[in-house]
Amino acid sequence: MNSFPVETQRPVLFPARVPVYYGWVTLTVAALAMVGTLPGRTQGLGLITEPLLKDLQLDRVTWAQINLWATLIGSLFCVGIGRLLDRWGSRTVLTTVVLLLGAVVWLLSGAHNVWWLSVLITLTRGFGQSALSVVSISIVGQWFVKRLNTAMGVYSVLLSIGFMISFPVVGTVVTNSGWRTAWLGVGAALLVGLAPLSWVLMRRTPEACGIALDGNALASAVAQTPDQPPQGHTLWQALATPAFWIFALSSSVYGLLASGIALFNESILAERGFDAATYYNTLVITALMALAGNFLGGWLSDRWAINRLMALAMVLLMGALLMLPHVRTQAQVAVWAVVMGAAGGVVIVIFFSFWSRAFGRGHLGQIQGAAQTLTVLASAVGPLLLAECVTRTGSYASVFYLLAAIVGVLALSAWFVRLPVAARATVPPAAINL
Repeated sequence: MNSFPVETQRPVLFPARVPVYYGWVTLTVAALAMVGTLPGRTQGLGLITEPLLKDLQLDRVTWAQINLWATLIGSLFCVGIGRLLDRWGSRTVLTTVVLLLGAVVWLLSGAHNVWWLSVLITLTRGFGQSALSVVSISIVGQWFVKRLNTAMGVYSVLLSIGFMISFPVVGTVVTNSGWRTAWLGVGAALLVGLAPLSWVLMRRTPEACGIALDGNALASAVAQTPDQPPQGHTLWQALATPAFWIFALSSSVYGLLASGIALFNESILAERGFDAATYYNTLVITALMALAGNFLGGWLSDRWAINRLMALAMVLLMGALLMLPHVRTQAQVAVWAVVMGAAGGVVIVIFFSFWSRAFGRGHLGQIQGAAQTLTVLASAVGPLLLAECVTRTGSYASVFYLLAAIVGVLALSAWFVRLPVAARATVPPAAINL
């Protein structure tokens, strides 16, 4: 049976007529799609938390419980969407998920009771943070092999810029017109903006369009014909490798820390004697250094073995964790923010690019979905772990020491792990760097 029933039965010639490699077009759409996950992310929901609680007269404990279960249930969307992506292709799946997310966000703008709110928040988590994230990341892996590291670096930078623009814009609308108007606008942007754009511009793979993989002769040497799907590990073969778990757990631990620290950062710094202004300054520094980390990660991943690069990122993250309980001056806080942001930027680039490089493109959606499931679960656990620690001990310090030890073990594991040998038959040697 043909693996591409939707997008390869009638090859589309439009991408071949574009004057640049069409992968850059799909990468841009994929980046826009990831920015479109904003209403399903903790940071996006944070924009409407205060006015929503006031509007619906909810207490914070109830809201936190809704968010926890929504995140846990929504993580299940990662696995299912990977199988659909591998079966039906990125054009159909991306457009469908964007339409569903847009409809849910639009409905959420009119929610007036806790039950309906809980259902819709769960769906925004599922379609946004989980499903749309998997589709977005997988698209880039389907279009790039030799230039995957560069592509993921560009993708990460576009994401950073997109979120830097979208957060203040949506936040301004929330402040001036209310959260319902803001969410209605976000839903409309997804429905009448991103969804049609995805359908018009997105294509599954270069092979499906009759163009060379990566747009050059070297990369096309490993490409298949349009009626032969890309090869690679199955999900179960990937799960059987130590590399999958080391990279997935490393990324998940970073996600756990990022979500926990992001939610309680002001409280963490207040424990060290700093005011709210310091907290806001660290947000700016961390965001800028994450962007720099994206560039650094993309550049180094073409020159270093990716497992060694992950080990370096984990060492930086461990240093940031050990440093945080001891910061006493503004300069020390700034150094901590620099290290934390740089480590996060590198981890993000690695997470985006690793799965295709290690396991091929044949079942990338399912493999990417399994990895994304772990990161989403970790992001749900992070705030609870920090809250439990400070409640039981009166300080955040002990959890940071514990997590630093775990990160150190992951750094050593990443340093010595090797990518699956079978991946080398799918990807040119220059892209492996082992």
